[in-house]
Amino acid sequence: MDSKRVNLNTTILSIFLFLLFSCFITVCSSNATPRTSISSNPFTPKASVIRYWDKHISNKLPQPSFLLSKASPLSPVESAFFTKLAAEKALSAHLSAFCSAADLFCLLGSQPAVENHKSDANFALYTNKNFANYGNARLGGVDQFKNYSDGVNFATGSFARYSRGSTGHHEGFASYADDGNVASSNFTSYASSATGGAGDFKTYMPRVNVPDLRFTSYDSDGNGHKLTFASYADDTNSGNQGFTGYGKNGNAVPVEFASYGQTSNVVGSTFTGYGELGNSANDSFKGYDTNANNPSNNFKNYGVGGNGGSDTFTSYRDSANAGTDTFQSYGRNSNSDKTNFVNYGNSFNVGFDSFKEYAKGGVDQTVGFKIYGVNNTFKEYAKKGVTFAQYIKPGSTQDGSTKVNGKTVNNGVEEGKFFRESMLKEGTVMKMPNVRDRMPKRSFLPRLILSKLSFSTAELVELKRTFQVEDNSTMEHVVMNALAECERAPSPGETKRCVGSVEDMIDFAVSVLGRDVVVRTTEGVKGSSQDVMIGKVKGINGGRVTKSVSCHQSLYPYLLYYCHSVPEVRVYEADILEVETKAKINHGVAICHLDTSMWSPYHGAFLALGSGPGLIEVCHWIFENDMTWTTAD
Repeated sequence: MDSKRVNLNTTILSIFLFLLFSCFITVCSSNATPRTSISSNPFTPKASVIRYWDKHISNKLPQPSFLLSKASPLSPVESAFFTKLAAEKALSAHLSAFCSAADLFCLLGSQPAVENHKSDANFALYTNKNFANYGNARLGGVDQFKNYSDGVNFATGSFARYSRGSTGHHEGFASYADDGNVASSNFTSYASSATGGAGDFKTYMPRVNVPDLRFTSYDSDGNGHKLTFASYADDTNSGNQGFTGYGKNGNAVPVEFASYGQTSNVVGSTFTGYGELGNSANDSFKGYDTNANNPSNNFKNYGVGGNGGSDTFTSYRDSANAGTDTFQSYGRNSNSDKTNFVNYGNSFNVGFDSFKEYAKGGVDQTVGFKIYGVNNTFKEYAKKGVTFAQYIKPGSTQDGSTKVNGKTVNNGVEEGKFFRESMLKEGTVMKMPNVRDRMPKRSFLPRLILSKLSFSTAELVELKRTFQVEDNSTMEHVVMNALAECERAPSPGETKRCVGSVEDMIDFAVSVLGRDVVVRTTEGVKGSSQDVMIGKVKGINGGRVTKSVSCHQSLYPYLLYYCHSVPEVRVYEADILEVETKAKINHGVAICHLDTSMWSPYHGAFLALGSGPGLIEVCHWIFENDMTWTTAD
């Protein structure tokens, strides 16, 4: 034990002396002219970042305080200690201390308190509770979860055996986990063996960054317990929902999914054993994944062995971007099941759908596909009782016309999120979108620590071990989503890189734009979601067409940015004024993309502005904590 302590102290002393020697070479050199006062301790990560900026940025403009504030808060001793642990692959044993000291976003498996009640309850403005055996064997009664975990960064709710074996018990989830960052809910044996009653999920987890919902044995063995999912996970990013054993052995269990995952980004849903062996199940999917981006749904053993079930898919994945659906053994060996697919997969970019053993072995099946999309594979499906009508060819609409221009103006897109360049004139009144940063607060890591951590799908096992990421957990989904974005091949003409340190961001910006650069962001969030007036406007680089590097946050344990080159743009700074008083309330940075010819025809900008690729320029504000780099004026 004493030997280990001596070795550790020796290592820290060596690093300290190295940093001191480096300081004499850089800060104390007669050629060094730091413009920002380095703190009293020149060995902190922030002090190192300031020296790095001085060395690699050629102009003498003020250094960006908003960027420097994101540098690691670790002390020199902490930085040396955690660098040694990272080199030895031993950070996991000290993860709690590391996350706290380095200002990271870590989910270390804390368990909320258990709540168990036997009477009616109204949970308003309630946060992060565990409801185990809640409403178990209740006779009648109503429970309301309204504004539950609203605006909470990491909202978690566990409903285990909730309303199990109850009779006529109604559960209402309204405005559940609104505007949260990472929301996780677990419904295990929810309403199992329940008779009558209803469960209503209304505006459940809207605008959540990473929703993670798990419904296991939900409504299994239930009798007439009606479930409604309305505006479920709308406008979310990277969602994941699992329905396992949902409605299994149920009797006349009606389920309705309305506006499920609408306008969401990369939503994945898995229905395993859904309605299996059910009697007269009645399921309706209406407006499911409409206008979503690359949704993925897997229906496995859905309705297998069921009797007299009725399933309706209306406007399912309509106008979505791509998307993949798999129906495996759907309705197999069932009796008198009726299924209708109306406007199924009519996506503007081609999706992929696979129907394997669909209704195979069924008796008196009725399956209708009306106005369904392209790239559908039907393998071993029932040869009788299946009707295919109005198959949509690529690039065509229902009336056969080619899709060129966008849909209805503001169709599912927040007002003010995109606008035309002509709006950036003094005196213009316009709607400003919500520019607030919804990510959890985090800091960059020191470059030396970052270089010793795994960051790739090839090293996923070690990465998960380091940050104690459990299989099939919310954090695993967060990590995998970030890796997928960072490892994605660049678009034509794009240069991209994910950065986890200030030094790496500087290097990327300099590699694209040169050393004479400046970085900007919108000053604050005032004016969000309200009408504002544009004050004085300044075109960067004289308002000429230029090139920029834009950096957007990705959710990850440490502060991670996805940076990419953006050619042919004009960048502007503009004062944001209050409409009535004309007082300045914010200072915004906006970027206008002049070449939109390679954009999807159903990009949100065209949905909002009513045009198409290459026909118009598209402008948007730089949101809080995002940033754009340009050459200096």
